[in-house]
Amino acid sequence: MRLFKSLIPAAALTALAAFPALAHAEGGVIRHGEGKFPISTAVEVPAGATTIYLSGMGAPVQDKTAPPKSLEAYGDTRAQTLASLQRIEGELKKLNLTMGDVVQMHIYMVADPRTKQLDFDGMMKAYTQYFGTEKQPNLPVRSAFAVAQLANPGWLIEIEVTAVRAPKK
Repeated sequence: MRLFKSLIPAAALTALAAFPALAHAEGGVIRHGEGKFPISTAVEVPAGATTIYLSGMGAPVQDKTAPPKSLEAYGDTRAQTLASLQRIEGELKKLNLTMGDVVQMHIYMVADPRTKQLDFDGMMKAYTQYFGTEKQPNLPVRSAFAVAQLANPGWLIEIEVTAVRAPKK
């Protein structure tokens, strides 16, 4: 953010933060958005906030009758994304946090071996069940990467997140 602030005058940043279509603040965290795509373009975290880094998580086995570490055991990209986000939600809950506290997300994706294509649409269908909803409008900054493979050969997706706990007042 230091570089961002050095390129844009403070008055302009203040104006952006005050414009509701471009910025949303909750718990001191300011999320800047652009357009209708359900990710933030920038997130400002207040001084004194605690940063929590969650390790990358893939989906747990969905079909225990399928061969271990197979695509059939874990499901398609949409199912795996949904299951991974459910795991992340559970880990955050143990820390007294929610998906609304997520400020950054990295999604590592492998092409489905059946289609030889990334299923970005399937990932987005699951992602938008958790982010940008009426119930949970907070959007993280996010990157999605195509990778050659993941540690588990049955995984099509692995997600890591960074969350923040707002400073105590």
